[in-house]
Parts: sequence; structure tokens; C-alpha cells
Amino acid sequence: MQKILMGIGVLLILLGIFGASYIWHYDHREAETLEKYAVLEFQVARDGDGNWESATLSLWDYRYDEARFLNTVIVFTDGAPWEIEAVTKQTQKGWRKENKLFFHFPKSSLKDLLLAKEIRIKFYYDNGQSIDLPLGKKELLAWQRKLRW
Repeated sequence: MQKILMGIGVLLILLGIFGASYIWHYDHREAETLEKYAVLEFQVARDGDGNWESATLSLWDYRYDEARFLNTVIVFTDGAPWEIEAVTKQTQKGWRKENKLFFHFPKSSLKDLLLAKEIRIKFYYDNGQSIDLPLGKKELLAWQRKLRW
């Protein structure tokens, strides 16, 4: 009986170690592009004449820890920074937390987005972590197609 309890104890310790390391790794995951890190939705609004009215980006990120988005985002278009205030929200989704970030691009930045060869977005969490990732080529072209339409 003692060996069985000892075996169960060791098994629980190993499961706890592997579970904690998985959660830490997921919350500190690495990605090459922004769309591989989080779910994105880019929308362009136009007025009745077809001119740009505004553009918005919604970003969804899932984490196991309590870290929340901060309200400041920096968008780099070919290295030129645009600091933008965002709206953020966190909700519980099962074991994970869903962080949502939503912001409007300044109308003056839309031409830069259309002509950019690289767009990078940097955002921050309240635990000190920051994410600075470029859009992938396909996502960049999709954004520029929406701006041209």
C-alpha cells in the first residue's frame, strides 16, 4: 500500500511539473508573426464616396495567467512609430483568460499602412511582458488589399 501511495505521489508531482511548465511556455510562447501569436481582425470603413473613414484592429489573445493588456499600442510602419490608445478587456474562457484589444488607426496613418513594406505591432501586458511582432507577408497584403478596395 505504501508503494502505491508513493507511486501516486510521484505521478502527481510529475504531472504538476509538466502542467506548470506547459502553462508557462504557452503564456510566454514565441511566434514569428503577429497572426501566429494572436487572432487578428483588420477592418476598413469608408464614407459614401469611397474615401477612407477609419481602420480598426481587433486582437484576441488567450493566456493561463492573470496578465492583462495595457491600453497603449505602438504600430511601426517601416520603422515609423504611431502610439495609439486601445480598449482592452479580459474574460474567463475555461482554464484560460481571453484578452481582447481593440483600437482605431489614426486616419493620417492609413496611407502609411497602404505603402508599408513592414508593419510591426507592439503591445504590453501588466506583468511587464511586451510583444513586438511584424505582420506576415500574407496578412500585410490582405490589409493592403482592404485599403485599396
